[in-house]
Amino acid sequence: MEIIKKYFPGLTDFQIEKLEQMEKIYRDWNSMINVISRKDIDFFYVRHVLHSMTIMKMVDFRPGASVLDVGTGGGFPGIPLAICAPDTEFVLVDSIGKKIRVVADVADRLGLGNVRALHIRAEKMDERFDFIVSRAVKPLPVFLNWVGKNVKKEANHSIPNGILYLKGGDFEEELSEVSWDYHIKDLSEWIDEPFFETKKLVHLFRKNYRQKE
Repeated sequence: MEIIKKYFPGLTDFQIEKLEQMEKIYRDWNSMINVISRKDIDFFYVRHVLHSMTIMKMVDFRPGASVLDVGTGGGFPGIPLAICAPDTEFVLVDSIGKKIRVVADVADRLGLGNVRALHIRAEKMDERFDFIVSRAVKPLPVFLNWVGKNVKKEANHSIPNGILYLKGGDFEEELSEVSWDYHIKDLSEWIDEPFFETKKLVHLFRKNYRQKE
């Protein structure tokens, strides 16, 4: 947890407590099903919690905002973000039922009233959200085709509504196939840790988006 406090010194005691509780809950679940890979569970806070929270370095979710986490797996990035933004609604979806059962249990045990966990394929969703977040579940053109329809057009944040995609490696070819505008941020500019050297956050947003007055 010290590494979380290092990069997010403004967390409240309540938020720190919730983040501290997470590891035991996930270790409990990991003893039953493989929610987080065995090699990653010992790096839980760096590779999962801190990685998820880097999204908060790009946007401060406003009270009343709505965020969809697609392919959430065991609840990342959605669960850490929900702890950091308690007045924002988070909908976490995955097509694998046992993973959503884990997410629902984690949210319940942490007392996160701003989280909904749904067993549904992303392309079947018909709600609209301010932002859609994910950790590289599919190539960007495929992902955009799935969920582009679910982004609200009118924006009221410091950045345009859109997709916030945590991704690593080289994906220039993927970006050449998408019709939306985008901005790429190297996570190493925010987080000075070896794991983040090749990690990026891609913000995809519609051309000619509308900013709310």
